[in-house]
Amino acid sequence: MNDTSRNISNHILPNSATLVGVCMMVISIIKGMHVGYGGQIIDKILAIDSIIFMGSAYCSYLSMRLPNFSLRLEKFADSVFMFGLSIMVVGTVGLAYEIF
Repeated sequence: MNDTSRNISNHILPNSATLVGVCMMVISIIKGMHVGYGGQIIDKILAIDSIIFMGSAYCSYLSMRLPNFSLRLEKFADSVFMFGLSIMVVGTVGLAYEIF
């Protein structure tokens, strides 16, 4: 494994874990505000998103621990992380513009 790939996993893991916390915080804010039906949809989106980020963090961790599968797991963790970011943007735009 080269140094570049190891550095990517070292960035994906803490950022994914942080975004799980961000999703949890936004869900609790939405629940506290009693936003209505749109809030119910957005908190479901963010709950699923937190699972996606947890999967990214888990794959990133495994890529650092399992050198034989490191590159494959790291690429998968990166793809899952970007997918999670995309879902988070959809939820954020939906919340900001009350689309849902």
